Amino acid sequence: MNKGYQVLILDDLSNSSLEVLEGIRKITSKEPLFVQLDLKEQDKVKQLFEEHYDIDSVLHFAASKAVGESVKKPIDYYQNNITGLLNLIKSLSHPINFVFSSSCTVYGQASKLPITESTPTQRPESPYGNTKKICEEIIEDAVLADSNLKAICLRYFNPIGAHPSGMIGENPKDVPQNLVPFVTQSAIGKLPPLTVYGNDYPTPDGTCIRDYIHIIDLAQAHMLAMEKEKTGFFNLGNGEGYSVRQVIDTCEQISGKKIAAVEESRRSGDPPRLIASAHKAFKELNWKPKFGSLEKIIESAWSWHKRNPNGYNV
Repeated sequence: MNKGYQVLILDDLSNSSLEVLEGIRKITSKEPLFVQLDLKEQDKVKQLFEEHYDIDSVLHFAASKAVGESVKKPIDYYQNNITGLLNLIKSLSHPINFVFSSSCTVYGQASKLPITESTPTQRPESPYGNTKKICEEIIEDAVLADSNLKAICLRYFNPIGAHPSGMIGENPKDVPQNLVPFVTQSAIGKLPPLTVYGNDYPTPDGTCIRDYIHIIDLAQAHMLAMEKEKTGFFNLGNGEGYSVRQVIDTCEQISGKKIAAVEESRRSGDPPRLIASAHKAFKELNWKPKFGSLEKIIESAWSWHKRNPNGYNV
């Protein structure tokens, strides 16, 4: 929006809040268009694209994304993530640049790090990850069948953080299923002790290692991918790995708060180590993350939670 694009936001509000729109207005001084719609409702999706026939790019991140939850509710994840994508693609009737929110989980536990785009994909360790792999395959086939469709799949390596203004940030409606919002909410005393799943992984401190990327860097990558009008796969990460324990320790240092944590056995679906090589994105998208350090990324997330201790429900 700050670059002059007119944006239509489509969301079913199952895990988000309308109050985000006010934050966007304050940041951009513009009014975003918004439609509340469930992508699983094919007729309504088709109607939306008929009404907004001038849409030329689609950035698709509408999916359920919690690894642990997907293990418990696999059918819900397959229905939501795959049906939503199918209905979306079927509704595109003119040339479109399509940018898909994929995940590093499509690589499973790679045998060699860092992970490049030439690393073989494999059956992910969670239903969530498998929905992303299946969606990528659907997109590949759709592009081969339709010369009007250009699609880029961005394989995220753990997005975290918040907008530097502190006006918009990550605020799941229920108990967070991802590490950083749980850690920051624990730090402000909103949640009980954090559960660390597994302390016996083959890592220096026994906890899982991930490559974290700031949400603003991720957003910039989507802009660049949209403007490239091409097809392909790109990793998005900082190329550095941090353990669960390191994330907790960093949040304690930044917040000045003690974060209580309890250890439990490993959680199904979690590979031990995932670290990206984003060289292809550097070269072909001219993208480079600006928020490189874990400290800067956690600091933005903490700033958001300090400013909004009750989330958007104020």
